Amino acid sequence: MSTPPAEVTVTPDLVRELLREQHPDLADLPVTAVSNGWDNSLFTLGESLCARMPRREAAARLVVNEQRWLPRIAERVGVPVPVPLRVGRPGHGYPWHWSVNPWFEGRTLAEIPVGERSDLVGPLALFLSRLHAPAPGDAPHNPVRGVPLRERDSRARERMAASADPRAPELLALWEELLPTPEWTGPALWLHGDPHPANLLVGSAERTRADGRLDLVAVLDFGDLTSGDPASDLAVAWLAFGPGDRARLRADLDHLSGVDAHTWDRARAWALLYSTLLCASAPEHPLLGAIGEHTVTQLLDA
Repeated sequence: MSTPPAEVTVTPDLVRELLREQHPDLADLPVTAVSNGWDNSLFTLGESLCARMPRREAAARLVVNEQRWLPRIAERVGVPVPVPLRVGRPGHGYPWHWSVNPWFEGRTLAEIPVGERSDLVGPLALFLSRLHAPAPGDAPHNPVRGVPLRERDSRARERMAASADPRAPELLALWEELLPTPEWTGPALWLHGDPHPANLLVGSAERTRADGRLDLVAVLDFGDLTSGDPASDLAVAWLAFGPGDRARLRADLDHLSGVDAHTWDRARAWALLYSTLLCASAPEHPLLGAIGEHTVTQLLDA
């Protein structure tokens, strides 16, 4: 699955012009392009800030959601998150709101071998237990996260039918086994919405703790922030870990949040949904493809 084309091209010069007009105290910082993601272009501003610039209209409202809601969420989750420090508005031909966020140094969990991720189990469980609190009625709506599994059934079957993966029939059989799992009946909880290992930042090799253990430095990319069934976030148990660490994460969350067995079954189904999307991204994004392949193995073989 290819990254959608940009509807607006964002350049370092454009970022400088917007800063000069709206945040002149930041205008002399070096501006360096970092990435063009699915929704946003990212630029570092000096060493400790970055500009998050929507590159598609569909992403523009997601940045506004982050600006409104992340400050409140950050107060309780106990892990740094990219709370917007400055808000940008349209200008110089750029049509949408944008943000200046903190820049976090480190490596993504996706860059760490699966067998070396155990240190992150406890911190991640604590983060999820604090994040998954009841959300207000006007929380952002996301039609593809936190919803009942049956609302994703048609798209899931389309992906598996179109997949060249020889294990697609096994995934379909597992999906059909999990689809009847009872739905979430609790309150709509706050969700990250995209909890794969490339959105979890750990300490750099130079910044590991004195005892050699890794810390969870930040949780990134709240563009899919929404509310609903926590199972869609708990899919990270399959996306990020092997059997032993997944069992530890489940035990920790069962203790912290009282997660029931049906929610874990739905989480397994959500991991399957994520795996089909991630595997389809492999030609353009090998790191995401590797997460998808790992997840398939965990779902079918572990």
